[in-house]
Parts: sequence; C-alpha cells; structure tokens
Amino acid sequence: MRVLIALGGNAMTAPDGKARAADQRAAVERCAPALADLVARGHDLVLTHGNGPQVGNLLVKNELAATVVPPVPLDWCGAQTQATIGRLLLDALDNELASRGLDHRTATLVTRTLVDGDDPGFTHPTKPIGRYLTEPEAAVLVGHGQVWADRGERGWRRMVASPEPLEVLDAPAAAALLAAGFVVVCAGGGGIPTVRVVDRGGSTRLVGAQAVIDKDLTAAVLASALAVDVLVIATDVEHSVLGFGTPSARPLGRVTPSQLRAHAADGAFGGGSMGPKVEAVCRFVEAGGALAAITSLDHITAAVDGTAGTVVTPDPRPAPTPARPLV
Repeated sequence: MRVLIALGGNAMTAPDGKARAADQRAAVERCAPALADLVARGHDLVLTHGNGPQVGNLLVKNELAATVVPPVPLDWCGAQTQATIGRLLLDALDNELASRGLDHRTATLVTRTLVDGDDPGFTHPTKPIGRYLTEPEAAVLVGHGQVWADRGERGWRRMVASPEPLEVLDAPAAAALLAAGFVVVCAGGGGIPTVRVVDRGGSTRLVGAQAVIDKDLTAAVLASALAVDVLVIATDVEHSVLGFGTPSARPLGRVTPSQLRAHAADGAFGGGSMGPKVEAVCRFVEAGGALAAITSLDHITAAVDGTAGTVVTPDPRPAPTPARPLV
C-alpha cells in the first residue's frame, strides 16, 4: 500500500511543549522505528509534518531582532522549518533503516501549496500565531507590514490568514521520488503558502503568501494527488474523544465519515485542534481513500492496520433498489 503519515508539530516536541533542538530530535527518533516498520512491510511511505512550535521559535527571533534586521517573511519561516524538520526525519529514518539492513533512500522536498489569493483571510486575517507582546513591541512589527490585534489583558498578537489548500504544487516531484523507491518527506507545515499573481502583461507567476495552512487539510489534498491508500494523522493523543475534558469523555474507535461529521456538527471537536484533523480524515475517505486514522506517535503501525486510534472507513453504499418485475 501507499501510506501517508502526518506527524503533528506538537507531537514532535518535549512532553512539556518545549521545542529545543534536542527535544525535537528525541521525538523524531521515537517515531522512527514505527516508520521503518512500515517500510520493512513493503509500503510506499510519504511523511508530512506540522511546524507550529518551530515557526513560533522563528517568530520570537523575528520579534527580538526587529529593531536591528527586517523580520523574515512567514513563507520563509515555513520553508526553513520544512528543511530543518525534514533533515531530522531523514537522519532518524536513515539510521533506523540501516540498523535493519534496509537500503531504502529518503528525501525531503521543500514544497509549495497553492492557495486562493482572493481568500478573505488575506483582507481580514483571523488566525493568531506566535506569542503575546506589549503594544509598543507590536508597533515595531506593524511598521514592518505585519497585522497585530489587541487581545485584551494578555497583550497583542499577530494575525494571519489561514486559507484553504487547493493544490500541492510539488506533488509531481514527490510522485517521481516515490516511483524511484524513496521515502518522501514533503508538504511540511501544510506547505509554503503560494498564490498565482497575474502581471500587467498578463503573465502568471507564483509568489509566497503571508499565511499559515493547516497541515492536516493539506495532507488530505496531498494524499489524493499521490493516490495514497491509508492516511494516518499522528498527534499527541491516542483517539479523538467525545466530551473531551468532561466526566463523560469517551474515545472514538471505528467510525464512518458521516458519523464523524455528525459529531463535529454537534460541536464535539475543537476548531483549532482536533477539528481540522477530523475534517481531513473525512475528506480523504470521502474522496476514495481506503482508511484513515487519528492516533498518537506510539500507535502509528497499528493505525495503518486499522487496529488503533480513531479509524475512519467509508460509509456503506446504499443497497441497490430491487428491479421491478415485468408485467
């Protein structure tokens, strides 16, 4: 089978949420044996990953240095973290594969994701990112063209667009690498947000956008482009949970997209955390995927088998209407 594993950015940090270099390396090394298991079974393997904590670190550096050097654009932050996290995954997986005598090659692909330049988020950004600052600190960054909003007692926070992913522009390169036998890491952080701009002369060019894309929604787009059979979204919990944080909380096991969407319509999942993961697995299975799962890093292999996590399988097809007898 062809399997896509979407590794959560928060799952690749220390248990306390710290994103120091050693923390990230240790987290990646913890998931490498499960990933190598999938390769050893003969699966084609595609990896993507979140980058929220890592981009957050770069934003802090931007803020601290804003009076000295211009801040690095947000699309550049995405590209930098794709390369950094991708390299960590390559090292960990290469070492694990070599220890098993497997000669599979690995590659990281810096990847762009097309979004709509007319998405309303670009005019009215609503996605908060990074840390809180005082008004004078935020004013320095507003002077560099960023959008910041007063969030009350906690201070000011940067606001950016979070547009819908339309197309993973570099999916053909990922497909070529897969066909050549590589394990491929791509579309990290949802991909580098990219828009098509039409010049005065009518020619079209691609330009990086100041936005963040949900990596799970991009994973569903990527999975369709690469004809993936199984999508696993690996996060820091074993299941999606109904009634999370309440005495009646219960994990979800095997469900269909229609059942999962009904729970979502009832407000069962957080909009900024579990909500996009639920939407992504539903989209994937509804588009023809055989199986999707949401689970923790420690249960990736079992999730691919459909025996761990919240496992999503297609809704049963309606029974055909019996033919009316001829009279």
